Amino acid sequence: MKKIFLLLAIVAAVAAFYGLGGEALLEPQVYRRWLQEQPLLAGLGFGAIYVLVTALSLPGAAVLTLIAGGLFGLWWGLLIVSFASSIGATLAFLAARLLLRDWVQAKFARQLATINRGLEKDGAFYLFTLRLIPLVPFFVINLVFGLTRVKTFTFYWVSQLGMLAGTAVYVNAGAELGQLEELSVSGVMSAEVLLAFALLAVFPWLAKLLMAQINRWRVYGPYQKPKQFDTNLVVIGAGSGGLVSAYIAAAVKAKVTLIEKHAMGGDCLNTGCVPSKALIRSAAVAQSMREAEHFGVQPVVPEVDFNRVMSRVHEVIGQVAPHDSIERYTALGVDCITGSARLVSPWEVEVNGKIIRTRAIVLATGARPSIPAIDGLEQVNYYTSDTIWSLRENPGRLLVLGTGPIGCELAQAFARLGANVTLLGRAARIMPREDADVSEAISQAFVREKIQLINGATAVAFEVENGEQRLVYEQDGKRTSLVFDTLLLAVGRTPNVEGFGAEALGLALTDNGSLAVDDKLRTRFPNIYGCGDLVGPYQFTHMASHQAWYAAVNALFSPLKSFKVDYSVVPWATFTAPEVARVGLSEAEAQAKHIEYEITRYGIDDLDRALADGTATGFVKVLTPKGKDRILGAVIVGHHASELITEFISAMKHGRGLNSILGTVHIYPTMSEANKFAAGNWKRANAPQQLLGWVQKFHAWRR
Repeated sequence: MKKIFLLLAIVAAVAAFYGLGGEALLEPQVYRRWLQEQPLLAGLGFGAIYVLVTALSLPGAAVLTLIAGGLFGLWWGLLIVSFASSIGATLAFLAARLLLRDWVQAKFARQLATINRGLEKDGAFYLFTLRLIPLVPFFVINLVFGLTRVKTFTFYWVSQLGMLAGTAVYVNAGAELGQLEELSVSGVMSAEVLLAFALLAVFPWLAKLLMAQINRWRVYGPYQKPKQFDTNLVVIGAGSGGLVSAYIAAAVKAKVTLIEKHAMGGDCLNTGCVPSKALIRSAAVAQSMREAEHFGVQPVVPEVDFNRVMSRVHEVIGQVAPHDSIERYTALGVDCITGSARLVSPWEVEVNGKIIRTRAIVLATGARPSIPAIDGLEQVNYYTSDTIWSLRENPGRLLVLGTGPIGCELAQAFARLGANVTLLGRAARIMPREDADVSEAISQAFVREKIQLINGATAVAFEVENGEQRLVYEQDGKRTSLVFDTLLLAVGRTPNVEGFGAEALGLALTDNGSLAVDDKLRTRFPNIYGCGDLVGPYQFTHMASHQAWYAAVNALFSPLKSFKVDYSVVPWATFTAPEVARVGLSEAEAQAKHIEYEITRYGIDDLDRALADGTATGFVKVLTPKGKDRILGAVIVGHHASELITEFISAMKHGRGLNSILGTVHIYPTMSEANKFAAGNWKRANAPQQLLGWVQKFHAWRR
């Protein structure tokens, strides 16, 4: 009832203001009469009207501020407006809080959780920034902050302090105009008036510069900046992100130091992309031998030499390693150091007992496999995607925990190499980030290859009894045990945010534990950047390389020039058989964002080249706005999907639609024709039926 009463009172007040001619109170003549007869009453009355206008979020506050300067002069006008605007803003803040905050916080609790934490930690400074630099209208700030947990007194005093500079500029402009006895060209063109309006024009930029300087004082205050630097850029971590950052810095002739405590190339080369794809290739050869009969060749049961398979994996790593080696990067002009780096200050890095002074730093420390907290895990011998490459014999009954891309890829590879694989995950289906039809296609392939799938299961505990290892898991409310010989953990990756001094510098983390950076990849220190798996939001090698360009360029050329990271077109692939490749929105993501779309599909089982190759499984699925050929997202399930998706990536990047793909000549017979046929299906579904009807009549007439 209180809320209803307050809402009715606000509506009545607004109606009364306009219904009784309240606009007249925005005219200076009203107050001039009061000012001559009763100066105190004029000031109090003007302040009350100002409070009313701002409390009801009515237009006219800026005009009233100018009028205040003209009527009362700079100092009295500033005093009146400063308090009236802050009181009115606080009343609007309280009204929004009483009417809507509980509902908004309950309805959007998850979305507002991060905002609330940020405001609780640094809300006053954030509000001060908005007040000093009018990024959004002040009345919007009043209402929006009412929906947060900022304390009322904090909102009041920060608003009064933050709005003071802007209020002074506006009041001063009004005061200068008020001194003109008549509105003439000479009066308006006087130096004082021109200066007042120049201040109005440049105030947002001056405020922005002031805030930047204040922020630098807040952030860098405790540290002494070196007068000279040993290098332009220090890069910590020599994985994909670090290597690309160092490469770019060297290419633009900057002096750059690259520090890596383990092996050059990072996870991708040593424990990730390269070894896994080498293993998958060996597994594919073994599977081809089993399926040879389909091609008219006598099938063979492959005799897999696990030791030789793994030796080949390491041989491939060795073949790729020179691309990421110290020798290569030294030749490019990069100073490569092996050792553990530690941030000493925003400009100083310690490694091997030596302090390196640098103008900028790029952090690219990557991520590591997550180890779940499951009772009894310490009793069993387990592998991760980092350590599985030490395996030298058939893992036997292999239990893979985790049904994401890493778990699915390795589960299928080891199954094809002769292991008895069980794939267990908490999600209702494997590859839960993809749409259900994608998951179903891969599930069917796994079942055909005799991989046991256990979905919707929670690992409860590991047990060892009489040398036998088992997992107790819960599914559909029932507990079951599963015996295994080898355990592979593939439940995600954890950013490496510790061990290099981030805590000492107070570098913030996100909710998921990654290093917090802004849209230009800056940490709280504008000269310290992060990229790759350390910061997310995508833990892909190609995205680490993509971010590295922005991190390096921004680190080297800011503040002269800097760029926001472009996440508009993000592709990825899972290298199962068939492969899964996607770019842009999935159906689930489009629905979550309330984006209207239509689906166009093409079944690869109808493609000539796929039929000839014996790979006629999978599909192409494209999301477009209804009636338009603009590509919102595309997913391909099939042979070489990771290669085929590139055409959709390029089209989305350059703003081309399905008509462009349809009009492009594709070689016959190739798998890439699947993209063209999908575009053709869209064209047929969106053909102008009325026009075609007239064309049909035209052809009939010509006969």
